Amino acid sequence: MQHDAIRALIRTIPDFPKPGIQFRDVTTLMNNAAGFAAAINALADRYSQHAVDQVAGIESRGFIFGSALAIALGAGFVPVRKSGKLPGARIGRDYQLEYGSDRLELHVDAIRVDQRVLLVDDLIATGGTAEAAGHLIQQAGGRLIECAFIVDLPQLGGRRRLLEAGIASYALCEFDGH
Repeated sequence: MQHDAIRALIRTIPDFPKPGIQFRDVTTLMNNAAGFAAAINALADRYSQHAVDQVAGIESRGFIFGSALAIALGAGFVPVRKSGKLPGARIGRDYQLEYGSDRLELHVDAIRVDQRVLLVDDLIATGGTAEAAGHLIQQAGGRLIECAFIVDLPQLGGRRRLLEAGIASYALCEFDGH
């Protein structure tokens, strides 16, 4: 299955969560067995030669794609969670949202120094969450290989933001708009 076929399985829901937003819903990709497998296989093909030690997935749809990709790559999986969701010792990183701020956390022992980590999420928009997660992985001592996404919304500048922060990224497909 080509990337255009994967893209075709992603549903657009107009005016969600507010008027003017075109929500790109990956659940329709995930519930199509061939499409979901094709997305995971396309990412696995890209990263199979990178000696990935850990795949880190951003809460929550990054958990779904990230854990499947970790299995395909023979790597461990690290959940990057919203604040207050992880038990035990953890490190965190605050980041700015359009209106306010948020925090991501991971266990202090989730990533060992110099482990090669691939960061995964379903979609990149403005890039704030991915940038914070990438820096958190680096703070833990991991070597961030790249950030991988199913969907990029290039007009919102997220991948450009990551590039400016020195973080490489890749997306299977792009959609215009918000």
